[in-house]
Amino acid sequence: MTSRDDQPPRLTTLTFHGPLSEDRARRLVDRLAATGPRTVLDIGCGWGELLLRVVGAVPGATGVGVDIQAEDLARGRAAAEERGLADRVVFAEESATYTTRGPADVVLCLGASQALSSAAPPRSTAEALRALRGLVAPGGRVVLGEGFWERTPTADELAAMWPDARADEHLSLGDLVDAAIEAGFRPLWVETASTEEWEEFESGYRCATEEWLAAHPGHPSAAATRARVDAQRAGWLRGYRGVLGLAYLTLAPVV
Repeated sequence: MTSRDDQPPRLTTLTFHGPLSEDRARRLVDRLAATGPRTVLDIGCGWGELLLRVVGAVPGATGVGVDIQAEDLARGRAAAEERGLADRVVFAEESATYTTRGPADVVLCLGASQALSSAAPPRSTAEALRALRGLVAPGGRVVLGEGFWERTPTADELAAMWPDARADEHLSLGDLVDAAIEAGFRPLWVETASTEEWEEFESGYRCATEEWLAAHPGHPSAAATRARVDAQRAGWLRGYRGVLGLAYLTLAPVV
């Protein structure tokens, strides 16, 4: 019989659920806070770290984070309580598809555009951008964190990625920005995650679990956990490392 505390940890090393550095996060928060938002909406928020930082930087601002992962939402609520933001931020366990939570002055969607579309990629990106255009208030801002191909992946790289990975699954950076413009935005800032940010995220994603595996090699869950994290690491190192990029687009809606 094993206790809950004896189980593999989940994402406990990560501050952000994506390749986002403290420096880049601070710049994003500063730029968004400077617009004086009253409302912030985070689509696919996870534990809502960036949401909490934006709301915390603007006196009187309120925020809503939407996600379907109860464990992540509980972590977000606990963080909001610790920072004195529990009365200003709501974490809602619900689907973002066709959400009516907007319009908001700031809309965040970091690595979660699939939550706004039922289409297959890459058409889902265009649909998500149109949905985001409908969720942002006039004069507001959208921050979209979206994957793009830095170059066309080889067949071997695709085979090493996630199941059924395809070369048409992501747009190029130029096509992604064009899609944002087509959806009714102007791109204020176009940034991409650095190699260091990716390495920090990918290592942090598995670090606590790797420590657990080193300390519990004979645990009943060890074999399955080891196979899972080994496959994840191989997918990164042999598949999408240096191939898949992550763009941070700060977008202004066209009136």
